Amino acid sequence: KVALMESLRETALEINQKALVLGGGVSGLVSAKTLSEQGYQVCLVERKPTLGGQAQNLFRTWKGEDVQKELAGLITAVENDNNIEVRLGTELANVDGFVGSFSSTLKFEDKESNLEHGIAVLATGASEFKPTEYLYGNDPRVYTHLELDRKFIDEDPSLKDVKTAVFIQCVGSREPERPYCSRVCCTHSVESALRLKEINPDMNVYILYRDIRTYGEREYLYKKARGAGIVFVRFSLDQKPQVSAGENGLNIQFLDHVLRHPITLQADLVTLASAIIPERDEKLAQFFKVPMNEDGFFVEAHAKLGPSEFAIDGLFLCGLAHYPKPMDESVAQAQAASSRAITLLARETISMSGMVAAVDTRTCSSCGVCMDVCPYKAPSFISQGPLAGKAEVNPALCKGCGLCITSCRSGAINLSGFETGQIMAMINES
Repeated sequence: KVALMESLRETALEINQKALVLGGGVSGLVSAKTLSEQGYQVCLVERKPTLGGQAQNLFRTWKGEDVQKELAGLITAVENDNNIEVRLGTELANVDGFVGSFSSTLKFEDKESNLEHGIAVLATGASEFKPTEYLYGNDPRVYTHLELDRKFIDEDPSLKDVKTAVFIQCVGSREPERPYCSRVCCTHSVESALRLKEINPDMNVYILYRDIRTYGEREYLYKKARGAGIVFVRFSLDQKPQVSAGENGLNIQFLDHVLRHPITLQADLVTLASAIIPERDEKLAQFFKVPMNEDGFFVEAHAKLGPSEFAIDGLFLCGLAHYPKPMDESVAQAQAASSRAITLLARETISMSGMVAAVDTRTCSSCGVCMDVCPYKAPSFISQGPLAGKAEVNPALCKGCGLCITSCRSGAINLSGFETGQIMAMINES
């Protein structure tokens, strides 16, 4: 094999030192601000008419921080930053290129514009699941977490008159159609229950749960709730609480696992800890050729070694688009994604590995199988000239995985450093 070796040619790529951040929620805002503070130009794209994302509906963090106050300060800092161009009501229409040289088409209303950038951060977020059980949507006394938080933000006086409040956990989460845990629900319920106790200390508050997952230092919050008199009652998936409307309030019936006896509570307010569901933006995934898991969340390059980046060079992710997480973890991941992006933006050029696939156009049959199997979309048809219709491989996108080589029916593709003659030479000597 060594006798047949040829020197590998590394591809040098110039880096466009402008960044694209998709998503104007907390993670997108933090990512854009972090990149800007390092001196880079950023285009922040948000499909909705306002910045803030899901944080606009949150009252406070589990540590007691005022979310609306902090969010307003962050939005103001981003809007007044000369390095950040904010585009609201704008969607991504198309993406071409590769690391260091992306070309994105942005659509605002009926107008399209082109943006050249070197890297992209995907912070497209997630949304709250709207339940179809527990009388949600049929009775005004049944809320989701975010709807109750909105009442806290607006200082709704009706909350002072609530005598009994019930929280029901795992609504839409940890079920066959959505097997994952949404992580933030338990802490959010405990924090909201304590807030109701602050508003009216005589209020009876119950949390009906399958498993309490107030992990880490959040256990102190759970301990505080127990000390405040908040009652926790466990239920199982096959014996969910039953909610019905009564003359004097909502009737919640459940089986007490300690007493082994059905109990009925009469409540003035029921809050559902509904699941966090992904956007399932398959069009965006296709634009950037990035993977999604079966639940619809984007998949990182490596859970430990690359938790804030994709396997595709120049693409990074953070926030709820990755998986359900609390705000502090979203902020930390946004800063991590920006830090990883800066390792590319700080260079004028980068060298790509020379161990990439190459096509012999003389034997290429133009079948297109290599394009179907390549996870990085490196092969494509030559569009012009005498070789039009033949396949070629973009060395900037190729990772040298070999899938196209093994699938090529005509044997037209070889991997530099592992060409057919070199492999056969090793086999013949063994």
